[in-house]
Amino acid sequence: MARAAVKAKQQAKKATVQPQRARQRGGRRKHAAGGNPNQQLFFIKMRRSAKPVYLILAVLFAATFAFLGVGSGSNSGLDQLFQGLNPFHHSGTSVSSAQKYVAKHPNDPKGFRDLATAYEGKNDTAGAISALQQYTTIKRKDAKAWTELGNLQLQQAQTYQTQYANAYEVRQLSAPSQPFLPTGKLGTALGTNQIEQTAASNANSQLQTLQQQIQLGLSNAVSSYQRAANLRPGDSNNWFTLAQAAQQSGDTKTAIKAYKKYLALNPDSTSAAQIKALIKELSPAPPPNKKK
Repeated sequence: MARAAVKAKQQAKKATVQPQRARQRGGRRKHAAGGNPNQQLFFIKMRRSAKPVYLILAVLFAATFAFLGVGSGSNSGLDQLFQGLNPFHHSGTSVSSAQKYVAKHPNDPKGFRDLATAYEGKNDTAGAISALQQYTTIKRKDAKAWTELGNLQLQQAQTYQTQYANAYEVRQLSAPSQPFLPTGKLGTALGTNQIEQTAASNANSQLQTLQQQIQLGLSNAVSSYQRAANLRPGDSNNWFTLAQAAQQSGDTKTAIKAYKKYLALNPDSTSAAQIKALIKELSPAPPPNKKK
């Protein structure tokens, strides 16, 4: 009996000591599901408090970009860079959404502005031009929009120029025997190849249409750039862009005037000598002196 009592006493003492040693070795008592419950609670609180912080940072980023003029415009470098990182990024208004807004609010320039941006995102230059033309009829003093419109019109003219070059090559191939046909009476007697003649006639018609579209696009671009330059006469970039477009369209008078405006604003430009030489080249030759 005495042994049994001693043995029971030792087992009770052992049961008391083992949990104490376990606590000494393991530190704080672990959570039943694993990990530290206080630590988990801390991270939950931190995630909850971080949500308004993310919002504040996003607003600060947007305000900074707007103030510095960085990342503005469609397809800009920073916009693409932060597209995958910014949780608040969105692809903008779709064409269909912008069209619905314009239908409901035909006098609100915002709808046409969004529609133009949506068309540009789809690489639909003609649609973007049409939308911006509607926008500038309402917001006539938006110099930035006039410049953007001019860029699109110039881009469209360049596309027509590429199509013209391709159509001209097709025109040359449509009548391969024509350069080798004899002329004069012999050529009249032999006649012409009707198939080649029809193909050449169609190609000539297409070339004429493309040539008209090129000239119209260049003229429209010059007109848009002129509006931007008049709205911001102190911006030398507007005058230089106008001069380049006018020179390309063959409007030498406007080109010379715009180049001179640019030099007046930038007399120390590194390109001043080249521009002065270009002005001299574009200027009409003086009339010959009449002998008395």
